[in-house]
Order: sequence, then C-alpha cells, then structure tokens
Amino acid sequence: MREIISVQVGQCGNQLGAKFWETIAQEHGIGFDGIYAGDNKQQLDRADVYFSDVDNGRWVPRAVCVDLEPGTAASTQAGPVGKMFRPDNFVFGQNGAGNNWAKGHFTEGAELIDDVLEVVRREAEACEQLQGFQLTHSLGGGTGSGMGTLLLTKLREEYPDRMLSTFSVLPSPKISATVVEPYNATLSIHQLIENADSVVCLDNDALYSICKDTLKIAQPGYTDLNYLVAQVMSGVTAGFRFPGQLNSDLRKMNVNLIPFPRLHFFTVGYAPLTAPKSQGFNALNVGQLTQQMFDPRNMMAKVDPRTGKYLTCSLNFRGPVSASEVDSQVLAIQQREASSFVEWIPNNIKTSICDIPSVNSKLSGTFIANSTAIQGVFDRIGTMFTDMFRRKAFLHGYISEGMDDMEFTEAESNMNDLVAEYKQYEEAGLDDEEMYEEEYEEDDAAEGY
Repeated sequence: MREIISVQVGQCGNQLGAKFWETIAQEHGIGFDGIYAGDNKQQLDRADVYFSDVDNGRWVPRAVCVDLEPGTAASTQAGPVGKMFRPDNFVFGQNGAGNNWAKGHFTEGAELIDDVLEVVRREAEACEQLQGFQLTHSLGGGTGSGMGTLLLTKLREEYPDRMLSTFSVLPSPKISATVVEPYNATLSIHQLIENADSVVCLDNDALYSICKDTLKIAQPGYTDLNYLVAQVMSGVTAGFRFPGQLNSDLRKMNVNLIPFPRLHFFTVGYAPLTAPKSQGFNALNVGQLTQQMFDPRNMMAKVDPRTGKYLTCSLNFRGPVSASEVDSQVLAIQQREASSFVEWIPNNIKTSICDIPSVNSKLSGTFIANSTAIQGVFDRIGTMFTDMFRRKAFLHGYISEGMDDMEFTEAESNMNDLVAEYKQYEEAGLDDEEMYEEEYEEDDAAEGY
C-alpha cells in the first residue's frame, strides 16, 4: 500500500502529531490501545497508509517522535494516544536547543540525527511501497526549525524520489513566543524552499482568531488550536486513507497544486466551522461548504487571499456528496471569482471526494490553496529579520555554534527571491505568456530549429 511515515519534531510538532493520531485513530475505528473496534470494513481498507498491522491484531502508528529534550516524549507517552506508539520510535536528546536554530541544525541536532535516520530507515523497510514523509514542526523555536530542516535535508539525500510534505507553524504577526523567531524562521524557510515538496503554512494568530471569532471559545488554549490543525490534517489526508469517488495522494496533490517547483507553500482552510451552540441550526450542503472554504476568516495562516491571486487550489470533500453537485459549485466559483484566479491556468481547481465522513461532521471540506498572497507572510518575517540582522543583534548565539554571517545573508536573499517570484506570477497575464512564446520562437529560429 502507498504508505506515509509521519515524523514529528520538537514540542509543537509532537503535540500536533499526537492530536492528528488521536483524530485519525477515531476515524479508522482504532482504539487508543491499537485494537480495532469499528463497525465499517472500509475503515481498515487503507488504514495501512498510516498504521502498521502487527501480528497480535494491533494497529501501530507509522510515526517517529523526535525532540532534543526528554520532556516532550514523556508527555506524549502519558497522553491519550501514548500507548499506541512503538516505544523504540521515540528519539530524544537531553540538552534541548534553547530556541537556537544552529543548535538544532548543527550541534545538538547533528549528534542525534543518525539515531533518527535509523528509526526512519526501519519504518521505511517495513513499507511495501513508501509514498513519502509527512513532517510536523514549528519554525519559531530551535528543535522543530533547526533539526526539522536538517532531517528534511537528510531524507532528501536518502530518499530522493519520495515525497516530502510538511505542516509548518510559522511565526504569528502578533503572538511571539521567542525573540529570535525571525532568524529561526528565515533560516528554516531557506531550507524548506530547497528540500520540501510541499509546505502547509499554519500560524497561531489565525488559529486563535478562528477559535475566538468563529467557534466563540472565550479563552482558547493550545488544545483547541491543535484540534483545529488536526481536523485540517485529517481532511488533507482523507483521500489517501479512505476509498472515494475521486481519490488523491501526496503526488497527485502536488502535481495539481504546484505550477513551479519553488512555489510550494500552501494555505489551508476547513469547513464547517461553527460555534457549538449554532451547530443544530444549520442545514449543510455543498454550496455552503464551498462558500465557507473560500472565506478568508477560515484560513489557518494570517493571510488575506484577497490581496493576491490563486495559482491553484484543491477542494477535498468528505461525506455523501454528489460529484455533479461539486462540479457545478466549482464552475460557479470560477465564474463568480474569476478575478481571484490567475488567468493563465485555465482549470486551476482540483477536487477530491471521500465517501467516509469525519467523526465530527456528516459533511465537511478541506481547502488547500497555492495563493500568491502567502508572500505577505514571508515579507513580514523578512522585515523583522532585516531589522535585527542589520544591527547584528543576537547573532553571537548562532556564531558560537559554528555559523557565519553569509548563511544568514543567503537565507534572506533566497526568501526575498521567493517573494519576488510570487509577485511576478501574480502580475503575469495571458499577454505576457504570448510574449514569452514569441521570445522562444525567436530563439528557436536563431538556433535553426
């Protein structure tokens, strides 16, 4: 089966990963002891994409849990799904990364990386046909950003033809956990541009806004935020895990969503998102779901898609949905929101339908967009990076771990190039494409073709 190995790095990555496993275990009818207790045979048809079926009837998550300090592993093992994980798959250090990307990438992380790769190799060898890897981490700290990107580099070297997909929590515009976030994030984005096949961008500020404004939670905590992200991760991966009318997998998703290799940073949304008090009063249909999916307030990164254009997007529906109804809604959106899409990609909405509904809703949808508006996130991080780097503030902590100024300059330059590319393709029109074709024809004529 087309297996995926989930790698969760750092405190944030492990907390998101634990919630993800909790969510998909319920969907597959697998108890937190790993024993199947469901009532629908379709639940197990493709459960082996994420779970290994071991001899004693247990289903074990195909997960590798990594951190540079032991506390995260202990709290994951003590949590609801802790008993499901294979104990050997927890790899942790003792010293921590201290919010320093260089420690995670070059010193502390480099000491642990061979142990992690050994566990990954063991999981990969147990797969019949490995599809790729899914990494959950944050970019603001030291372990998720530094060691997470080191692991991506190593996986790219060892498994060059497998897909590498990440769920990355980016720094928020208002909420900052650490002062050196702009450095850690910029150095990480530089690595993600080069080594990841796709990056789903999330940020805590957008998640807080959804919890407070839409779900009406007075004081949202990380549990609420992780729940939201788990719903999106479950929706994105539902097409891989269950049979449906229009199936999806990591490679199909990326082929349809990424027009140019460097532009692989996605924003995501989920529907329905309604306050618990209002849930019984809404009759859900495909039209309402589609409208909610395109609502900027449902985006899980602090990005306003109205400030850019959609290059491509994917609508993943779950539940008893008619394919013809989905097609008519997609056509209506393309006509109504024509100005929100680039005109030089004619059919830029991909759809997939999964017959098995999520645990919480009979009908649901996940929205994945490759929008040029994501450049706003990189622009914001770049501005904060420049303000500090210009004065060489906080650099000593990185230089003492063996880094030099040039690595910072190179990362900043790569991120600025990415922003410029998004701007270029946002402003490109059909006439420009014709102009490029004429240039190619002239070049060909000059070369005698």
